Amino acid sequence: MPNQSYPLLETVNGPADLRKLQRPQLHTLATELRQFLLNSVATTGGHLSSNLGTVELTIALHYVFNTPSDRLVWDVGHQTYPHKILTGRRARMPSLRQLGGLSGFPQRAESEFDTFGTAHSSTSISAALGMAQAAKIKGEERRAIAIIGDGAMTAGMAFEALNNGGVADCDLLVILNDNDMSISPPVGALNRYLAQLLSGQFYAAAKNVGKTVLKGAPPLFELAKRIEEHAKGMVVPATLFEKFGFNYIGPIDGHDLDSLIPTLENIRHLKGPQFLHVVTKKGQGYKLAEADPVAYHGPGKFDPAVGLQKAKTAPATTFTQVFGQWLCDMAAADKRLVGITPAMREGSGMVEYERLFPQRFFDVGIAEQHAVTFAAGLATEGLKPVVAIYSSFLQRAYDQLIHDVAIQNLPVVFALDRAGLVGADGATHAGAYDIPYLRCVPNMSVACPADENECRQLLSTAFAQNSPVAVRYPRGSGAGVEVKSSLDGLPFGRGEIRKQGSKIAILAFGTLLYPALKAAEALGATVVNMRWAKPLDVELLLSVASSHEALVTLEEGALMGGAGSAVLEALQAAGVVLPVLQLGLSDVFIEHGDVAKLLAMQGLDATGIEASIRKRFLPEGASA
Repeated sequence: MPNQSYPLLETVNGPADLRKLQRPQLHTLATELRQFLLNSVATTGGHLSSNLGTVELTIALHYVFNTPSDRLVWDVGHQTYPHKILTGRRARMPSLRQLGGLSGFPQRAESEFDTFGTAHSSTSISAALGMAQAAKIKGEERRAIAIIGDGAMTAGMAFEALNNGGVADCDLLVILNDNDMSISPPVGALNRYLAQLLSGQFYAAAKNVGKTVLKGAPPLFELAKRIEEHAKGMVVPATLFEKFGFNYIGPIDGHDLDSLIPTLENIRHLKGPQFLHVVTKKGQGYKLAEADPVAYHGPGKFDPAVGLQKAKTAPATTFTQVFGQWLCDMAAADKRLVGITPAMREGSGMVEYERLFPQRFFDVGIAEQHAVTFAAGLATEGLKPVVAIYSSFLQRAYDQLIHDVAIQNLPVVFALDRAGLVGADGATHAGAYDIPYLRCVPNMSVACPADENECRQLLSTAFAQNSPVAVRYPRGSGAGVEVKSSLDGLPFGRGEIRKQGSKIAILAFGTLLYPALKAAEALGATVVNMRWAKPLDVELLLSVASSHEALVTLEEGALMGGAGSAVLEALQAAGVVLPVLQLGLSDVFIEHGDVAKLLAMQGLDATGIEASIRKRFLPEGASA
């Protein structure tokens, strides 16, 4: 971090210190906090635009409310770096998102000020409502405050909570942080509704009258201003949120401490459900982030004085890029293809697809459940939907996957990005559970490509099926295999022997094939690229089992119920008794850190795989 002085910020080691400051000092604190934040994220990488936008709001919340007794629940949580800095974790910011360091999201085990762990969107209102009801039941005088962005507000769960919270007799405050910022551009009717806030004709006319006609008459000007402020809420969002039973207040400038603090102080004394609409600017205070907030949403390390720079050498092709190119090529070849994403256009590699095929691209917003059932509806009409979704996000639509897609056996392709470990985002984003939760569903198939070219091939295979198929692939790049331009697929449900050895056979599912090959060199073992977790290539499995003394299953996913379990089930059904070692992700939530280090800690690098096999099957010094 640059050697820079933060004299006022360094006196704030917790909200109690913050509350000792005089109001005028808070402006200086905001300036120092924003600069510290910028320098810190530039040094470690992490979320930037969203955090620059919540500096003043965070200061105001901790200044007015008695945290942690008053509960703050931050939706998604990637805008909580100012919150972490002001709650005693400033000195630990250099460890952000690193193994053993600070989480990039709120985490209850990390601080008493992190009252609820969040990392997926639209959960804050439900959690805060639970906290508010608990306070009422226990007879405690405290507030529960949910801070939610306009992107997260589009999700159905947020409205379920509003519907419940508006009739609840408890002290709940919902703060809508309206910064027009989600990872992909916000979409949908609600977003358009909020966008009309400062552009409606009635509001514009009232504002114009106040400025031009009544400027010379101060009392009348003030009256018009008050009418204008009331009309702002009356004719736009208040109409919606007050129907839910909330007392709507706003909108107010989320960067104006002289507005934020008095407003929050007034709300603190109000009873019942309150809704405060705050307007902020993404990337506030850093011109480069203001100009391109998407690029600065989650940057790596960079020089704040220069900004993000293009890599001098071409980066390795990622699985996400392989999917994006396949999607464009297959869409050109087959007009039935329709691409769907739940607010992850950039993350899922669909930017070019949208440009080329805008009529067949649907970003449905942060609405995973809707995305899956929407795809099912398209499939019933003879189209071929491809749902591009992170593995951990598909968990949110599990009922729809079973009820609306699998039971009806509809041909929907699920392109599961971020399968396996994801590194800095940690346990909340790890795609550890898709094999267990998908392979138990009738009609579902699960493909596990070992490299970039195989990913393209298996996507084509999945698209050719008349039943639902998931293709799971990790974040980032793979083995560096050249990706061919063909749209040819691979045999459905069939694997291959990649290295012939003896005695021990390693059955690899997915990208761990390559460390398995390396380990097998030292062991003299056979390596099988299984490719499919479901349907399992039972014929190949039994053939390998008949010619080897022991089997090892290998997967970057949860061991319990995973691909290794499928192998054991198949052997048992065939009456084959053979020693089997299962290697995969253990039954714990694996936290944030470098993926290579995390895999090594799980024994899933080449060295760990070899060591586990030797320990289980080979006497010291023996070979396979």
